[in-house]
Amino acid sequence: MKKIGLLILLAILVAGFFYFDLHQLTTLDGLKNGLSQFESWRAEAPILVGGVFFLIYVLVTALSLPGAAVMTLAAGALFGLLWGTVIVSFASTIGATLAFLVSRYLLRDTVQSRFGERLSPINKGIEKEGAFYLFTLRLVPVFPFFLINLLMGLTPLRALTFYWVSQLGMLAGTLVYVNAGTQLANLTSLSGILSPSLLASFALLGIFPLLAKKILTLIKNRRVYKDYKKPKKFDRNLVVIGAGAGGLVSSYIAAAVKAKVTLIEANKMGGDCLNYGCVPSKALIKSASLANQMRHADHYGLDAVSPDFSFRKVMARVHEVIRKIEPHDSIERYEGLGVEVIQGYAKLIDPWTVEIKRNDGDVQRLTSRSIVLATGARPFVPPLPGIEEVGYVTSDTLWDEFAQLDDAPNRLLVLGGGPIGCELSQSFARLGSQVTQVEMAPRIMIREDEEVSELAKTSLERDGVTVLTGHKALRCEISNGEKRLIVEHDGAEKAIAFDALLCAVGRVARLEGYGLEELGIETGRTIVTNDYLQTLYPNIFAVGDVAGPYQFTHVAAHQAWYAAVNALFGQFKKFRVDYRVIPWTTFIDPEVARVGLNEQEAREKGIPFEVTRYGLDDLDRAIADGSACGFVKVLTEPGKDRILGVTIVGDRSGDLMAEFVLAMKYRLGLNKILGTIHAYPTWAEANKYAAGEWKRAHAPQGVLAWVEKYHQWRRGNAK
Repeated sequence: MKKIGLLILLAILVAGFFYFDLHQLTTLDGLKNGLSQFESWRAEAPILVGGVFFLIYVLVTALSLPGAAVMTLAAGALFGLLWGTVIVSFASTIGATLAFLVSRYLLRDTVQSRFGERLSPINKGIEKEGAFYLFTLRLVPVFPFFLINLLMGLTPLRALTFYWVSQLGMLAGTLVYVNAGTQLANLTSLSGILSPSLLASFALLGIFPLLAKKILTLIKNRRVYKDYKKPKKFDRNLVVIGAGAGGLVSSYIAAAVKAKVTLIEANKMGGDCLNYGCVPSKALIKSASLANQMRHADHYGLDAVSPDFSFRKVMARVHEVIRKIEPHDSIERYEGLGVEVIQGYAKLIDPWTVEIKRNDGDVQRLTSRSIVLATGARPFVPPLPGIEEVGYVTSDTLWDEFAQLDDAPNRLLVLGGGPIGCELSQSFARLGSQVTQVEMAPRIMIREDEEVSELAKTSLERDGVTVLTGHKALRCEISNGEKRLIVEHDGAEKAIAFDALLCAVGRVARLEGYGLEELGIETGRTIVTNDYLQTLYPNIFAVGDVAGPYQFTHVAAHQAWYAAVNALFGQFKKFRVDYRVIPWTTFIDPEVARVGLNEQEAREKGIPFEVTRYGLDDLDRAIADGSACGFVKVLTEPGKDRILGVTIVGDRSGDLMAEFVLAMKYRLGLNKILGTIHAYPTWAEANKYAAGEWKRAHAPQGVLAWVEKYHQWRRGNAK
């Protein structure tokens, strides 16, 4: 009732403003016509006129009424530069704050409850940098000030902060317009403000935001760096810690632009992807896939055979693949590109100094203008009682642990139902292991749509994997010489026997041992960075798994460009990292690829969408290849061909996804894909046919009905 009462009061005030033609006073002509009368009133009662003017100005800004700019001119004409500026500065700020508070009281709870998920990043940004954002908006009047007042009221920004930032931020513009008002009698239109005597003021107004931003940055940096002495000169332009995808790309870019860069790596060049993740797992998947094809050769008109193989040789091939790719990430290659590579453990001593404990035993210190942290992540091992006693492998260690086995582990227990767990479960099952996969969540691949999870589960079970969802691991134990995992399901405990345990429940950022805590660099699950990948210290950046929010090799490489460019050229121009279109693929059979939103995410976020679906059982190439299983599912804006997200399940889905990634990146809709020639017969035609399904569903039926009548008429059959 209080809100309704306030709305009625506001409506009455606004209606009265227009009913009594008070808005005429806030136009330039109205103001000029009444200027002589205003001046006489001011001469007779300057304090009273000033007070009334002040209150009217507060009312106009509080109600977000038009005319604030003209009233600012009037202040200059009536009260001069000094008092006009004082009156307008306080009146505009008080009015803006009242509008801010009204918006907060009437609308914030409703808006936040309905759009809280989508507003979460904005809220976090306002809580952290709200004063700076508001100050920037006040300095650069691209958006109407009344709109800023109302929108800021919907955020968590404190009212007191809003007041003082607004007072300070609007001061420069107030001065310019009040100064213009001192010449009001000579103005014939608002464009007359651009008189030669005022051009300098407006030039200053345009430059002021840049100067203010620079000053704010200097103040902020001085506060951050106050406990450290900055070197007068530096050994390097850039030091990169970690030689995974993020570190390699960062150092390569720096060397390409002729910066002096040092790359530090304690272990193997190429990081997790080359040595433990992407490369070895895909090599294993290929061998397992071929063994599976041999077992089902009758599907292709051949005689099915049971593959005869040595698991030791399969693992040897995995290591051979790593060796063949190693030169791409080798020390020799990067030194040839101009990168200094040092093998050793690096630690931050201060914001510009890195101490390196080299693998040869020496200790070295380097100073650098900028530093990139690309330390990666490691597998997370759950703290289950007894897990150390039974022993386990991870996605990092299994390649060496299993390399000497003649046969795959007989009973392999895979803990985790995410992409890594699913890929390895299926591969080891195809290579002869009896695989049991345990997942605490109600389904595997929980981030995907439910139908995708179900299809993945069916595929794994078809290859012999026992998939146990909704099972919570409690402890490990050895009973009568047998290793067992005790799980809880539906309130009851049961034991699962195994010979080898593979932990694949996720990865955690490597944060320890690099001096982050000593320097006060904020960390959570990852290193906290801003939109430019800067940490607490603007010259220290983080990329890849250690920075998040995605743990993908291609995202680390993507971030590396932004970090390197911002580190080397940020004093001229900084670039916000772009996460709008991030694809990923789970390499089970059939592959699952996704970019953008899926159905469950769109529903959770309250985003309206339409679904277009094309089944691969209709694709000629899929039928010819004997892989007519899966689908292309595209989410679009209702009634439009703008792509919100795509999920593809099927052979080569990771490759098919590239076309949709390109389309989303450059805002090309399904009509553009439909109009693109695709070679026949190829898998890529599935994308075109999916676009065709959308087009068919949105055909203009009314127009087609008339076209049909036209053709009837042309045949002489018109009715």
